[in-house]
Amino acid sequence: MTELNSLTVGLVGFVTIIIAFSYARLIWRRKKLPPGPFPMPILGNAVHLISKGVLPGLKKMAEQYGPIYTIHFGSRPTVIVVGCQAVKEVLIDLGDIFQGRGAIPVFERFYNKSGLTLLNGDYWRQMRQFSLLTLKDFGMGKKSLEEPIQEEAQHLVDYFRHSNRKPINPSTTLSCAASNIIATILMGVRYEYTDEKWMKILQDMRDSFEIISNPWGQMYDMFPNVMQYLPGPHKKMFELLKELKEIVKKEIKNHEDTLDPSSPRDYIDCFLIRMKQENLDSKTCFDKANLIATVFDMFLGGAETTSVTLNFGILHFIKYPEIQDKLHEEIDQVIGRTREPRLEDRTQMPYMNAVIHEIQRISDVLPLGCIRCATKDVTLQGYKIPKGMDVLPVLTTVLHDPVQFETPEKFNIKHFLDDNGKFKKNNGFMPFAAGKRVCIGESLVRMEIFIFFTTILQKFDLKSEVDPQDLDISPTESGLESIPPSHKVIFMPRQ
Repeated sequence: MTELNSLTVGLVGFVTIIIAFSYARLIWRRKKLPPGPFPMPILGNAVHLISKGVLPGLKKMAEQYGPIYTIHFGSRPTVIVVGCQAVKEVLIDLGDIFQGRGAIPVFERFYNKSGLTLLNGDYWRQMRQFSLLTLKDFGMGKKSLEEPIQEEAQHLVDYFRHSNRKPINPSTTLSCAASNIIATILMGVRYEYTDEKWMKILQDMRDSFEIISNPWGQMYDMFPNVMQYLPGPHKKMFELLKELKEIVKKEIKNHEDTLDPSSPRDYIDCFLIRMKQENLDSKTCFDKANLIATVFDMFLGGAETTSVTLNFGILHFIKYPEIQDKLHEEIDQVIGRTREPRLEDRTQMPYMNAVIHEIQRISDVLPLGCIRCATKDVTLQGYKIPKGMDVLPVLTTVLHDPVQFETPEKFNIKHFLDDNGKFKKNNGFMPFAAGKRVCIGESLVRMEIFIFFTTILQKFDLKSEVDPQDLDISPTESGLESIPPSHKVIFMPRQ
């Protein structure tokens, strides 16, 4: 045997041993986890998921393996949790144990592995408590924030009125309105709808989320160490957000230069003051990297998810004109045509409240939810979940749980309206997740959506260029986020 042949045989033997070891390790590890499809080395279950689509694939596997099963995103094992009962157990009943944040490669790159979304342990608790208290100080969840939301709603009304009944795409304008509320709290700024640079940044943000939610973005999330070196559309999703991040950095620099510790103007000021107070503590989480990432994160979450919900809502108003008529009637009875809608009106408007809840449910803005991590060994529905294991509660399976909703795949206001026409709660309503790691901006989003929808419908009759029956309002992509289809709306002033 020649030296080359010997080397070849040795190399083949070595590779065979590595593969055999990998398989043995997989088999050993699988014995201790919930059941699931057998993964391929390195690829995991990626081939199956990408071919069927991640969301359809995960829901299909639940039919075979039940509400708790294991999937491999590449080489990363993850316990998948579906259905209202199982997800509630993870997020609420065992919420303290599943408080950790699991691996989110896309976000880790967005935020440079910093910020509130990615922090864990004491750092996360400190940052969340600080952020909640600070946001409340600037009005989040309080009546004091009602006025700026009302003012922004009037800006929307003025803009739509100037469309002169011509069909327009309201998507980026709605995004700007939503972004202005969170920008005021975080950075103390407001942008005009005519600001072309800002509107392009918002469109870039939407385009980035569309890529994240398509198969290219999902592939990156499974194989980040490989995909970061490969060409493809996934490269663009990071480039599209660069300018927004630069604006955040610029605003932080401006705040540093003009900071008055005795009179904080917004969230950034309060964070900078806290940084100065802890500048001698080398272990503090209050540093520049976490400030940039947290502001960037809250801006993306607050602006993007709200605007997506607003866009889906307008599509539903057009698709179901009979519902729009009933909303007009309720608005006229409770508020009238001249007074500005107030948050307190919500208790007197059960139909509007039910419609908004059903829009949020059926729109399913964040269908996958956000991955968690077990902070210690725990038993979940008879399965042992080891400390450090990623766990993904799939929110779409809660919002479409047939046990909770009579017609889970259809728009049905009766999901939140009883036989007497009164609003009723539903345990399956979980668009913001639940538990201690619930979306920090939930109360803000709820305020915005109610006042924006009510104000727009108070002033306009919304129509489409096409017959409502022919209007397709299903998402164009559904991954990390559900992306609403592009649409044109005719804003007809109500007489």
